Amino acid sequence: MLTLTITLKQKLTLILLSAIAFNPAMAKSDKQIMGDVQRAREMTRQKGDHSKHIQPVDESQKFRGVFYGYLPCKECAGIKMTLSLKNKKNYLLVTQYAQASNREYFEKGKYAWDEKSRTVTLIARKDSSIRKLHIKDEGSLIVLTSEGAPMKGDQDQYTLLRTDKNKSREVHIH
Repeated sequence: MLTLTITLKQKLTLILLSAIAFNPAMAKSDKQIMGDVQRAREMTRQKGDHSKHIQPVDESQKFRGVFYGYLPCKECAGIKMTLSLKNKKNYLLVTQYAQASNREYFEKGKYAWDEKSRTVTLIARKDSSIRKLHIKDEGSLIVLTSEGAPMKGDQDQYTLLRTDKNKSREVHIH
């Protein structure tokens, strides 16, 4: 009789706990919870001014992207150059001389943006060498001397084009 009472008590306890814990009237479905979250978001959007939470936009971050071009060279047939302006003002510059050896040269570093002079200054991580580029427009940069002066000759020959602003990435070697 004692074992029957203990078994009966265990079963009743289990039934009672399962009825309380899994009561469909008390538990919310995922759909109801998501609806509550959406309503709470909508209420916060309608309340108050959030302009003080908006971060100022860094103009240089708008100009990020990959630029490419084929520059003239005195000692070789030309220089293929690809410049990637990345997040946190980092850059990667890949150059390849058109000659028997197709070796690529990589340069990493930080870039600085000057809206007034419309220049991008590249500062190499390895040796702190400086390169400057003039911002022609949203889709192109013109390579300058390290002092910031235009290169000798036709400036169109020193232009790097942004990949997402130009349709073709073909480079013609003459």
